[in-house]
Amino acid sequence: MVPWKIFFSPALLIFVSVLFPSFSFAISEHAIRLGLTDSARIISIQSSSSFSLELPSGKRFKVRSKVTIKRQGETLLVNNRTIGASTISVQGSDGVYQVKVVASVGHSSGPKSKKEWTVLGPLEIKSVLSGLAVINRIPLETYVAGVVSGEVSPKWPMESLKAQAVAARTYVLYKKVENQQQPFDVFASVQDQVYHGHAARQDSVVRAVAETKGQVVTYDRRPIYAAYSSTAAGPTEDALYVWALDLPYLKGVECPFDDQAPRYDWRTTFTFEYLEKQLRKEGYAVGAVATLTPYTFTPSGRVDRVRLLHSRGEIILRGQDLRRIVGYSKIFSTNFSIKSVGAKVEVVGHGAGHAVGMCQWGMREMAEMGYDYQSILRHYYPGTTLLPVGRVNFSAAN
Repeated sequence: MVPWKIFFSPALLIFVSVLFPSFSFAISEHAIRLGLTDSARIISIQSSSSFSLELPSGKRFKVRSKVTIKRQGETLLVNNRTIGASTISVQGSDGVYQVKVVASVGHSSGPKSKKEWTVLGPLEIKSVLSGLAVINRIPLETYVAGVVSGEVSPKWPMESLKAQAVAARTYVLYKKVENQQQPFDVFASVQDQVYHGHAARQDSVVRAVAETKGQVVTYDRRPIYAAYSSTAAGPTEDALYVWALDLPYLKGVECPFDDQAPRYDWRTTFTFEYLEKQLRKEGYAVGAVATLTPYTFTPSGRVDRVRLLHSRGEIILRGQDLRRIVGYSKIFSTNFSIKSVGAKVEVVGHGAGHAVGMCQWGMREMAEMGYDYQSILRHYYPGTTLLPVGRVNFSAAN
């Protein structure tokens, strides 16, 4: 008799794993520790069926449908009862949970806008220095499908979806190596990659993940830091000027492919009063702002530093820091010019995001022009090699 398993092709296996994530634990050796938050003070977890809480000691508590977990010092309270532990694992029969941040602590290393998620289990709740961390453990390929769904439209050309799938897989594996000693590998947000949560996947996304299963972009057989952003609107940026990382595969390349992007051109305005308020929140002893002007530029023409004159002196800011302080939803990139009009600042710019690595709208246009996903990845990550995950070196770099 022929063994049944030979009838399952790799594409069918990943199709099944995306639709039925519990099955993919059996076929994937890489599980991702996905951080939903690290700054909660109180969270609630709800499910349509009963689930269990397990302590490190092995003691279990059964929950009918909903539980509230609160941080008290270094230990946890479950429905206001002390449990004498700083970690809880959450497991259940169907494994689908609604996780909500009821209250946050003052500081977070991740974006603060997201407060609620629908995810597949299991979960781990851990008291860390910044608050309560909520960690979702999911199979690699299930995670990749959720990122493709969250980052780009499933209606984009298939080769662009494949390029996004490989970049997402590569990025998280790079972070998994880098963050081995951290509570989780990546955030489920723009700080790392936007994860779409537990939702139905479009057929195009399932196919893109299946047909690139296990493929990783490498340099010297290691997964690369596969950075990407929405719209370069010109040459891509060298990682040296954004994160002070001198990486041979993250140098600027030409990108004449993204002129149809919705934020290829943009403009925004804000007041000096708003700018002063935001700077003070960041701890700057700033007086009344008089002028704000670009000071130095990167080789790609983006703003590297800005000079801010105020009644107490001057401040030199990195362009990336100005974006963060003013707001990423106001200054979409560092490819901008500044015009002061009275007490207002008008910023006219091009592109969206840090512009390092792959340009997503450029990726889309290249696919429409007939480029395959391998060519797209080679263009944006020069000098790299695409390898199956089994041939990748995951040891920590020296």
